[in-house]
Amino acid sequence: MRMHNPPHPGEVIRRLCLEPLGISVTEVARALDISRKTLSAILNGRAGISPEMAVRLSIAFGTSAESWLNHQTQYDLWHAEQRRKQLRVSKLAV
Repeated sequence: MRMHNPPHPGEVIRRLCLEPLGISVTEVARALDISRKTLSAILNGRAGISPEMAVRLSIAFGTSAESWLNHQTQYDLWHAEQRRKQLRVSKLAV
């Protein structure tokens, strides 16, 4: 069963990682060895989690890379499903 309108992974990072630890975007970007601009794009939902970013997050926060990729997949799939009726796809039968 899929979640209803799952949050963007950036929102999860902000809510479950940055806020409880009381650390800034600059500190997290430095720890992840990425630019503040890149992290800001993720946190604000303008960029997604790549496999490499999932690994970086897993190292920094002691989580699994798979969990981060699953967050991204659920988010992407939910949004794709919202556009299902706009897709012009023909059903194929074997």
